[in-house]
Amino acid sequence: MKIEQIYTNCLSQGTYYIESNGEVAVIDPLREVQTYIDKAEKENAKIKYIFETHFHADFVSGHITLAEKTGATIVYGPTAQTSFDSYIAKDNESFKVGNIEIIALHTPGHTMESTTYLIKDEEGKNHAIFSGDTLFIGDVGRPDLAQKGDITQEDLAGYLYDSLREKIMILEDDVVVYPAHGAGSACGKHLSKETVSTIGDQKKTNYALRANMTKEEFIKEVTDGLLPPPDYFPLNVKLNKEGYESIDKIIQKGTKALDVHEFESLANSYGALVLDVRHQNDFIKGFIPQSIFIGLNGTFAPWVGALIKNTEQPILLVTPEGKEEETVTRLARVGFDNVLGYLNGSFEAWKNSEKEIDSILSISAEALEAALNNKATVFDVRKPGEYEKDHIKNVENTPLDYINQYISVFPKSLSFHLHCAGGYRSVIAASILKARGFHNVIDVAGGYKAIKETNIKRVQSVCTSS
Repeated sequence: MKIEQIYTNCLSQGTYYIESNGEVAVIDPLREVQTYIDKAEKENAKIKYIFETHFHADFVSGHITLAEKTGATIVYGPTAQTSFDSYIAKDNESFKVGNIEIIALHTPGHTMESTTYLIKDEEGKNHAIFSGDTLFIGDVGRPDLAQKGDITQEDLAGYLYDSLREKIMILEDDVVVYPAHGAGSACGKHLSKETVSTIGDQKKTNYALRANMTKEEFIKEVTDGLLPPPDYFPLNVKLNKEGYESIDKIIQKGTKALDVHEFESLANSYGALVLDVRHQNDFIKGFIPQSIFIGLNGTFAPWVGALIKNTEQPILLVTPEGKEEETVTRLARVGFDNVLGYLNGSFEAWKNSEKEIDSILSISAEALEAALNNKATVFDVRKPGEYEKDHIKNVENTPLDYINQYISVFPKSLSFHLHCAGGYRSVIAASILKARGFHNVIDVAGGYKAIKETNIKRVQSVCTSS
């Protein structure tokens, strides 16, 4: 038996390739599926099943394309309904893959169809679970994404409590836990950076698996402090349930090279968003006016999903040369399929055509220290949890995730400064504000990491153990 975790850092997502005696199961595949096909062909194996743990909200799965290309059966858990051919498993139903057995354990709570897949090895021993968004390392899935009709997040949290205790915690301590996500995912609150664990370790370290924890305590702790989910989540669920266009066609359409004239013409004709994915250090020096920066070097796709409200928005790309296909692929992972093409020659082509360009003033943390002595205005665009832990004294938190809600806070006539943790998110925020007419924005290079090396007055939270 071979189990391979294929982890995508940008999405904080784990997909799994399982092989036994010439047969393969893939769990929660990425939208681009050639990797799985190539692996199977190399081992002279056949992909038999595609197991989906639930209808994913944070990415578009490759289940439909992989089934079309391989003839594999798509399997969902009980209560799932799809617009394409799929097999809906019964609770505790068994599937043979080579010499191993995969059991579908219905574990509702994150969503009603959420299912954990238990692998029994060649000797019939419980070996591992693929827990989707039911159980993470250090956390559990948020219960507010599948509220429908009379079903509340508290109801879902209650189902999750029962699922964990009746289906998962009863398994042996040495059973391996393979979750769908790690730290950085918006599908939970406190996910670990670790991407593999065991049932025993999670019983010891995961707050949600505490012994003697009542259902009421669980519901309160799991629902407390949930931030609103990104706007693109329901759109991804819809694509995963109803189907989508082949990624091969998306890539072919999106990687069309455009000269400056074609690029500008499409931007004007279609109202296309110009998305610049170069490094932030390159972007601030010069960019196409009104363009938005979200760099490939960060958690690119989730930020696109969080900040661009419409997945059908026409997009034109400014990419580092050679990164065009990667950019289109990563956008497609979160359902942004309407890329019209990219600027051939990147920003240099625009610059050399003597078109108008814009830039962002960026200063060092040391220069910010001097500016603060003159009562400079500063905004912290990190997440609330980062801000509460440690921030500049008298500085307001305006998280990038919700920047549209804070537009009225930023001054139109006075210069102001933005910082994040390391310089990536603050440039995203600055580009959005620039596009909204705030031309007096100043970025702080190096972010809070650099700020902590200065004498700028800070406020740090004091944590006490209970």
